Amino acid sequence: MKNQHLINEKKHLIEQLTGIHSSKINYYSEVKKRNEEIIKQNNRLEIIHQIIKDINIDMSLSDIIERVYQRLPLAIHCDFLGLALMQDDDLIMTAMIPNCDCTGHPVPFKSLLWRAVRESQSKVYSLTEEERATQKCPPIKKMDLISLAIDPLIVKSNVIGVLMIGSRRENAYAENEVGFTRQLADQLAICIENARLYEQVLNSKTEWEETFRALTDPILLIDQNYNIIRCNNQLNGLPGQINGKPEKNKCYRYIWGRDTKCDACLMDEVNRNQAPAYRRIQLESGKTFDVHYYPVFKPNRRIYSVIHHIKDITEQVKMEAQLMQSDKLAAIGEMAAGVAHELNSPMTVVIGNSQMIMRDGEIEENSVELLQDVINCGLRCKRIIQNLLTFSRQDQRPMSRTNLNKVVESVLSLVQYQINRSNVDIILNLDPHLPNVLANEQQLDQVLINLLLNARDALENNPRDKKITITSKIRKADKGEYITVTISDNGEGIPAENIMKIFNPFFTSKETNRGTGLGLSVSLGIAEAHGGTIEVNSAPGHGSCFTLVIPVNHQQV
Repeated sequence: MKNQHLINEKKHLIEQLTGIHSSKINYYSEVKKRNEEIIKQNNRLEIIHQIIKDINIDMSLSDIIERVYQRLPLAIHCDFLGLALMQDDDLIMTAMIPNCDCTGHPVPFKSLLWRAVRESQSKVYSLTEEERATQKCPPIKKMDLISLAIDPLIVKSNVIGVLMIGSRRENAYAENEVGFTRQLADQLAICIENARLYEQVLNSKTEWEETFRALTDPILLIDQNYNIIRCNNQLNGLPGQINGKPEKNKCYRYIWGRDTKCDACLMDEVNRNQAPAYRRIQLESGKTFDVHYYPVFKPNRRIYSVIHHIKDITEQVKMEAQLMQSDKLAAIGEMAAGVAHELNSPMTVVIGNSQMIMRDGEIEENSVELLQDVINCGLRCKRIIQNLLTFSRQDQRPMSRTNLNKVVESVLSLVQYQINRSNVDIILNLDPHLPNVLANEQQLDQVLINLLLNARDALENNPRDKKITITSKIRKADKGEYITVTISDNGEGIPAENIMKIFNPFFTSKETNRGTGLGLSVSLGIAEAHGGTIEVNSAPGHGSCFTLVIPVNHQQV
């Protein structure tokens, strides 16, 4: 009875395990079959895992399809593997192996691939000869495919494309293999979407980097320890020690050529105010920079780093100086025109009446000399007024051949009284054989007046005999002949630390109400426009010497 009971229990157990009424042989056969299926599925899952493992996000779609095609036959029969992706409202054949000339073309709307997109379902097909003839999918005809496994690629409920596996065998894919192809399609969809996102991020990164490098102004990212994190390598013209890569170099050394932090570093101001900071910096070399610091915040509103933007505004500042000087000259011109009109009429009357009295001859001999002085002074006044009008008309006349000695004499007629009133003697040493130069006479007037008035001001505190010497001569050099006009004084001289700064716009050592710092800057600009320059030699306590150098054969641009 006991043995019978055990037999009944085993029989009952077999029925529970198999779900059918079978013998022991049928039971073991069913278990073996299921084990083989499980092993097959495990092998397929391992193949999918290996395929996905071999795919990198920086691979092209063609490389991805090729990598899948190499391993796919280990799990399922495959004569063709194709990938079609959605682009706007079209389904485009993107990559396939073996290759077909339909790559890059839209898939016909009546194709089985479009059915997978519309229904969002995976299906297998075994096509008859008649069905193959009516299909609008080029690979089916060209590859002579009979069996198909078609799976939509779905990402976040959206179909982004279709995976197509084809075989020349009949009934190559059973319905129970849909699960495998579906798993493969899901994994490929994730890989393709990741590759797309990676490409978008890479393109955005490339665009920003190219934009960053395309900017002509130096832009740097600097951390809180003054280390350069990144820059656009537009650092030419800066005074720093630009050797090697800028990354991890200190900004004050690499950009500004200092061994320690800048005295008025904007980083401190940014950290203190939690806001952008700005400063204009003028170097001894004459270059002027606008420097901006912009804070970069972490999510907790703590400053992580700063963007350091440097803009070279040297030419802009020079233009501003020239515009200010032009405005001043325009005011002088307007005033001079009014004075000239007011003085010309009475001066003409004085000169005319004096000449009429002289012509009548009914005057005493002593009075003749007095009348001649009146006439001469009147004519001199008219010349001074004319020179003042000429000087004030800065209308960019075309350059013409000009004698610098005559320019000196014209300028002296305007400013000699002011200089002599300061008890300053003017000594002329002009070479009478100077060749003419191509120049704008009115602009050279402006240069020489600036140099003469500066020399007068330098003599103000000189207790000795005050002297200004004006010398003109020819200078021969390898590049040709030059005419030089040198204005030297025996005044207080220029400190060594200011020699490199005196031509900078708006730099002045005079009191606020006595100088704008524009004279020498504008004068140097005029000299350079004539192909020349202004040289300076000075020593504190021994006077200064400014030399205007103009080439004889300057070619007008």
